[in-house]
Amino acid sequence: MNQPLAYVHPGAKIAKNVVIEPFTTIHNNVVIGEGTWIGSNVTIMEGARIGKNCNIFPGAVISAIPQDLKFNDEDTIVEIGDGTTLREYVTVNRGTEDRGKTVIGKNCWIMAYCHIAHDCIVGDNCIFSNNSTLAGHITVGDHVVLAGMTAIQQFCTIGNHAFVTGGSLVRKDVPPYVKAAREPLSYVGINSVGLRRRGFSTEKIREIQNIYRILYQKNLNNTQAVAIIEAEMEATPERDEVLEFIKRSKRGIMKGYFSN
Repeated sequence: MNQPLAYVHPGAKIAKNVVIEPFTTIHNNVVIGEGTWIGSNVTIMEGARIGKNCNIFPGAVISAIPQDLKFNDEDTIVEIGDGTTLREYVTVNRGTEDRGKTVIGKNCWIMAYCHIAHDCIVGDNCIFSNNSTLAGHITVGDHVVLAGMTAIQQFCTIGNHAFVTGGSLVRKDVPPYVKAAREPLSYVGINSVGLRRRGFSTEKIREIQNIYRILYQKNLNNTQAVAIIEAEMEATPERDEVLEFIKRSKRGIMKGYFSN
C-alpha cells in the first residue's frame, strides 16, 4: 500500500498485506482480500471483488464495463474467488442487468490473454489455457479444463470435470465428465485422466463411461438415451447430474460419434 508509483483510489478497500506493484491503477468501489499480489500495469476498475491470496499478473484488466451495446451503466460487479491466478493480459468484464455479476471461483488458473465476458459464471478449480475466450452469459462448472485458444459461444454451459481440447469452437453445451474435440465439437470419451487425479474410483469411472456409451454410442436420440439410462442404470449422484444437465440444456448438448 506504500507503492508510490501505483494509484489506488481512496474509496478502494485493500487489505493491509496486499502487494501492489508499480504503475497499477485501482479504481473506486474495489475490494481486495488479504495476501493478494497485484502485478505492475494492472487496471482494476469499479465493481471488482477480489478474494484472498490471489495473483494478478501484469497487463490484466479486471471489471471493465461489458462489451455489450445493451449495457446502460448498471451497478454490476466482478467476483474473483480466493487463491485464483490471472496471468498476463487477462480481461474480465463485469456483469449486465441479466446476472448482475461475472464470477470466477476459487483456486482457478486463468492463463495469459484469456477473456471472460460479462455475466459468465466460472466454478472452482478451473484451468483455462492461453487465449481461451468466453462470450457473455456462459456457465462453467468446477474442475473444467479449456486447452489453448478455445472459444465458447454465448449462453453455453460446460459441465463439471469436462475437458475441451485446444482450438475448439464450442457452440453447444458440453456435459459433465467428458472430453470434447473435433470440428464440429464432439464427444471423444470421458475425462478419465482428470477424474483419476481427483480421486474418482475405477468403478465410478466405468459407471460414467457406461452412461455416455448409451448416450453417444448406441445411435439413439437424446430422449431415447435418457429413458434407457433412467430405466437401466442405478441412481447415483453422477448419473443424476448427467441426466439433469441434458434435461436443462437450452442450447442442446454437443454431438457424439454417430451424429451427422
